Order: sequence, then structure tokens, then C-alpha cells
Amino acid sequence: MNFCSSCVMPDTKPGVVLDENGHCNACRTKKIKEGIDWTERFKQLENIVHNIKNQEYPFYDCIVAVSGGKDSWYQAAMLAENFGLKVLCVTLGAHLPTTEGIENLNNMIKDLNVDHMKITIKPSTFRKIRKKCFLRQGEPNWAEHCAMFSSVVNTALIYEVPLVIWGEDIAFEFGGIQRSDSKPSALAIDKSDLIKEKTIFDWIDNDISERDIFFYKYPDYKKLVDAGIQSIYLGHFVKWDGRANYEFVRERGFISRKKGPLPGNFLDYDNIDEKLCEINIWFKYLKFGFWRPTDQTCYDIWNGRLSRHDAVKIVNQLQDQKPFNDLDDFLNFHMITKEEFDQTVEKFRDKGIWKLVDGEWVLKNKLK
Repeated sequence: MNFCSSCVMPDTKPGVVLDENGHCNACRTKKIKEGIDWTERFKQLENIVHNIKNQEYPFYDCIVAVSGGKDSWYQAAMLAENFGLKVLCVTLGAHLPTTEGIENLNNMIKDLNVDHMKITIKPSTFRKIRKKCFLRQGEPNWAEHCAMFSSVVNTALIYEVPLVIWGEDIAFEFGGIQRSDSKPSALAIDKSDLIKEKTIFDWIDNDISERDIFFYKYPDYKKLVDAGIQSIYLGHFVKWDGRANYEFVRERGFISRKKGPLPGNFLDYDNIDEKLCEINIWFKYLKFGFWRPTDQTCYDIWNGRLSRHDAVKIVNQLQDQKPFNDLDDFLNFHMITKEEFDQTVEKFRDKGIWKLVDGEWVLKNKLK
């Protein structure tokens, strides 16, 4: 593992390449963002909104996928209040929501006074797909990502909503596999870094019927184009800042995690709406040698709120904490034993970056 000299991101992250200055993709993106004419970008967004308003759609102007989290709350507020669009908020229901997740979603709906649709996928199908993604890929949340993108876009088709708006383009914003430039269209979000080149059909065996996977199947691009549906990243048009989004919604009723940051977390407000997410993120640590503390401190470095020196201390202090506070719920939901879980952990641990020292696994390269 080699680490970025500007932030603390390692080059083991898929798609990350350190340049001659030792800078990672996201740090190079930071420089690109500094040169963007955000006023011009915002005008482009205004033109999109203007064209939609002129069409006078009978029901909704746009769909925003929401969880009650800081970013989606901010998105929906901007579109409903700043632009006066008729917004339909769509939530892919969490099967094991947290108290904070339930409260924040309710607070968001009351705050924005918007129509809201919740899609709850058949639990037995969802469990089977998640379990396969966990055991075979070490990435159970692939199921959520696939279902979220597909269900929201399918909803736009069903209700003839002309615009689907997502938050940030993760490949551009955080450094990733796809690209180093920002693009407005999110039409191909089903091929993003979260989905890669897989589809729901990679997980279909005889135990799952095709009749049960409607909300996992992303529509054909031609069908979307023919229906006049646009899909865009708001972060292409508005300079994205997750902490600023948090400050915005905190004044409107968003609550942080009541018990403080989750194990391994630097922040107490990030991804706190459901219980099945943290172990998925922790598997990045096994595979690539980094997870939440690196992601969160890097984001503050990129936005000028934290020094690399302080980030190194935070990451080294937090990264070995295990997110097992909801492990029993995780095991019970997926109907797996602790032994199966432990075997899967070791199956996906990259022995090229880990070594055993006195019976404990430690990274071969320490962040400095």
C-alpha cells in the first residue's frame, strides 16, 4: 500500500492512481473543481429546470431518491424550494432501520411538505440476494445499490416523471474506477463504481423468480430516452460539500446518532439510517486496507477542514475498531452463523496487504 501525500487515501482503492507528486485521483479532482465556473454550471441547471417547467407536466417534475440522510434532504430542499419544482421523494425502504433513520425520514417529509413514496422490496428475495452478494463478493450492499438505482428510475417511467436527480458522482468526487472528469448525465448510473459491470441476473439461481426482481432491473437506456427522462448528478452543477449539507439540514430537524459515532467512524451523522451498512463498508478494510475513517477524514481534507497530520492520527486510532454493534442483527437477517461470517471475513482478506503478528492481523504498511 502506498498512501496519497496530500490526503490519506491508499492506492489499493480500485481506480486510484498516485501521480508523480504522490497525489490521488480525488486530490487531482479537487484542483479540477477549483477551476470550474460554478456560476455557469448553475445556469445550466436553471436551463434544465426551465425547460421542464415549460412542459407543464401534470403530476411531478422530478424524483429525488431519499433516505432521510443529509445529502438527499438537501437535494430535495433545493429542488422544491429554490427551483419550485414539484418533487416526488422516493425511498428504498431499509429492512433494519435505526431509530435515527426513521426519525430523520419523518422529519424530512414534514420539513419539506413533499409527496413521498416508499418502496419495500420483498424481504425473502432481498435476503437471498444480499446473502449471495456477501458470501460470493464480500459486498452485501450491492443489493441495495442495484435496487435503489433501478427502483427509482423505474418509478420515473411508471409515473412519467421527466427528471431523476442524484447527488454526487462518486467516481469523480471521491476518486474511483470510471473517470476523472465530471459529467452531468447519470443515465448510466447502473454502471457506476457501486454496481460495476454486474446486473441482478448475476445473482439469480433457481431460488429466485424473475417475477420478484422488477425493482432490481434497470430499464433500457433507449426506453428512458424515448420517454424523455433525464437523469443527472446535482453535484455536477452545484459544488458538493457533504458537511455543508449536514449543517443545512441540522437546522431543519436532522439528528445525528444519539450515541455518538459508530465504531470506526469519525463523524456521527454519516450513513446512520440502517443497520446493515457498516459491515459492508468494513469489508473494504479487509480487501483494500481502508474504510470509514479514511473516507471521512479524506473528505474533510479535500474540503479544507482537516490537515493530513491530524487525519493520520484519527485513521490510525479508529480503523481497527470493528463495526460489530449490530452483528447479531446482521447474522440473523442473512440467516448465517458466526462461523460462516468469520470464514467469509478471511476469504476476502487480502493477504498481500495483511500479516499475522502474535495471532492478530495487522496491515503491512502503516499510514504515516
